[in-house]
Amino acid sequence: MLQFSWFSSLAMENPKLEGAFDLNGYIKIATDGTVTIASPNPEVGQNVKTSMPMIVAEELDVNWENVVVVQAPLNTSIFTRQIAGGSRSINESWDALRMAGATARHMLVQAAAKAWNVPTSEIDVKAGVITHSISGKSAKFGEMASAASKIKVPEEVEVKNIKDFKIIRHSHKNVDGPAITTGKAVFGLDVYSENMVFASIVHPPAFGMKLESFDASEALSMKGIDDVFTIQTYPEDFERNYFDINAFPELIVITGDSTWRILKAKKTIKAEWIPFDSHSVKVQGMGGGGVSNEKVPSGIENTEDHYSAMIKKSKENAKEVRKDGDPEKAFSEAAKVIERSFTAPYLAHSPLEPLNFYANVTAVKAELIGPIQTPEFMEKSVAKRLGMSLEQVDIQMTRIGGGFGRKLFGHYLVEAAIISQKIKKPVKLMYTREDDMTFGAYRPTYQASYRAALDENNNLIAFHVKTGGIPESPLFANRFPAGAVDNYLAESWTIESNITTAAFRAPRSNFMGAVEQAFLDEVAELAGKDPIDFRLELFDRAIKNPVGKKNDYEAERYAGVLKLVREKSNWGTNKSGISRGVAAYFCHDSYVADVIDLRMLDGKPIIEKVYCAVDCGIVVNPIAASNMVEGGSVDGIGHALYSILTIKDGVPQQRNYNDYHLIRNNDAPREVEVHFVESDVHPTGLGEPPFAPAIAALANALYKETGKRYYNQPYMVDIEAMYLQEKESV
Repeated sequence: MLQFSWFSSLAMENPKLEGAFDLNGYIKIATDGTVTIASPNPEVGQNVKTSMPMIVAEELDVNWENVVVVQAPLNTSIFTRQIAGGSRSINESWDALRMAGATARHMLVQAAAKAWNVPTSEIDVKAGVITHSISGKSAKFGEMASAASKIKVPEEVEVKNIKDFKIIRHSHKNVDGPAITTGKAVFGLDVYSENMVFASIVHPPAFGMKLESFDASEALSMKGIDDVFTIQTYPEDFERNYFDINAFPELIVITGDSTWRILKAKKTIKAEWIPFDSHSVKVQGMGGGGVSNEKVPSGIENTEDHYSAMIKKSKENAKEVRKDGDPEKAFSEAAKVIERSFTAPYLAHSPLEPLNFYANVTAVKAELIGPIQTPEFMEKSVAKRLGMSLEQVDIQMTRIGGGFGRKLFGHYLVEAAIISQKIKKPVKLMYTREDDMTFGAYRPTYQASYRAALDENNNLIAFHVKTGGIPESPLFANRFPAGAVDNYLAESWTIESNITTAAFRAPRSNFMGAVEQAFLDEVAELAGKDPIDFRLELFDRAIKNPVGKKNDYEAERYAGVLKLVREKSNWGTNKSGISRGVAAYFCHDSYVADVIDLRMLDGKPIIEKVYCAVDCGIVVNPIAASNMVEGGSVDGIGHALYSILTIKDGVPQQRNYNDYHLIRNNDAPREVEVHFVESDVHPTGLGEPPFAPAIAALANALYKETGKRYYNQPYMVDIEAMYLQEKESV
């Protein structure tokens, strides 16, 4: 039994159906039997617009073929956590979605029982048909919808037994698939309206700089240009929320009658930029935490200096976050000690759809339409910035053409609203690819140093991780191998920067999972043990006699995915001309283990196959889940091999896809084979967990193939250097 008290029959922006009745915030049933289910969360390609309604439909017990899915409006009084981030959409909405479907089913049964004057206990529901077998009476949902909508919403409802699922755990294709492939799906860039003007922005060319003055006389003389002016996205005293990250709050704005004309005019603007002084911004903590003053240091920064600073910092005293046993003594008495360091660069999210938003702000209402991963947070920011109430702000969600974390941070939405309010017209703000990639909010750059100690019997007796980054540390002190080693030390450090960084797919895990698992492979080799056997020994210790009480993983499930991938990949068998690497990682409450098969051809890795074993609890939609694991694996491999964003004199050096290398089709794995652990556990994250282990398995396979360990991402820099050296020696 699940508690139910906070759903109400509120109207939604659904297709207009004849005789349609709202049963709750998710479900509308028409007299013809069509069931419209609203998907509450932003759709960023993770297929929640299919999987979330599947959960509702399962509990409602309707034929999936009779379901129409629509994007729900932003309404936090009805829906739970309308955010696309943290791999939490299904995890945190699972109970609410089930309750919505089960409650509607309960109300339909009540309506039928009342109409037929029979006990509810004698009524069955199956595939949208209500039946009373004793009397022989039956009715389709549409026939009872009107009466059901008048039934009092119950406080408690009974949900299905998991073993009775008929929709969940069965594959269903993307409900937007036909619309996407025929160009009918609405993305942010597709939104237009009458009298709409176009807008583009000019931001400082370098981090650490701000606008002093500008001359737009030439631009204003050009055909189709309406105006050129400046805006302050966030004034100095503005209290930002966690998702209001913005490197350049003062911008030059160009408005006009077409994208082409404003981009031409943009090139003629002459601006003077000056360094800014160190200052602080007020930021409210995540989840309504307290307000802090975050320092933004002055200065013009360089990637080369960042790496030097990180190496220096890694050798200084750091903050001790966790300590088990006596690591210092264990290292001093060890038979073998191994030490390694790893780095990873800034990364741009580079979603295929650049930042854009439509805004129409009047004296009484702000209508905003576009791609945003955090609509419920940005609603508050827009209202505060425009001086409006929350009720006056209407944010409508389109499909998102790629986010990966970049569209969690909605400064561009606020900018569109400010521009519309100023010019008193509907406006479409569009960033160019170059605007987007040079605006910041990158994946931080990181460094990690590891030490491990073995005794005379090649048992791991001590483990030390010391890690940090610019501007955050990626450390997860209580993750594996914490809990599996008697003597364990985790330390952390950070370096301030004015280069804005933000959550990138699998935040922090995208680095820590990769380097931790690559290092453990070296430790296994030093111990003379198979890398899977070595890890399983550690998990066995964590299962039977764990060290400490703060370990944030379940060792049995962790070991389970390793055993599954060992079985499915036939680990231990030799494949002619193929080298293999393995890795496993836990994040977002899920467990993923990978085996990668690769070979080298003319200095380039050819990835023949990736085997993935995943434990994410109940798998709602297997085909969509497999797609996410495949995509996450390819994404991790691509960034680890090719992607890097560098800063020179404060200026980002990579501005578009020609110099920011994302993985191409011919670089991608030839095959990705996905296996899920059968589980009845509450669903956990899936969009992000496959990212990190793919990187580590790749690094370990590359070592087996080339005889060289890779410590600095992107790996192709060292691979190409080694290949050229080999060619020269030949």
